[in-house]
Amino acid sequence: MLIPHDQLSPDALRRLIEDFVTRNGTDYGDIEIALKTKIEQVMRQLKSGEVVIAYNQDEEYCNIITKEDARNILNQ
Repeated sequence: MLIPHDQLSPDALRRLIEDFVTRNGTDYGDIEIALKTKIEQVMRQLKSGEVVIAYNQDEEYCNIITKEDARNILNQ
């Protein structure tokens, strides 16, 4: 299930994005990027539709994925 980012409270959205950008495996390369900057980048991607919030009902888990990945998952 996809959840529109504007349906979350600002606090819940920020916490979701912060969790996403601080997870293991979200390496941004050789240059260290500030947490605030990472959050702003993901917020811009959500607003532009490049990424979406996906909720897995079976696992009760939210993730931020690309629009293309969401399309592939929904078409399975």
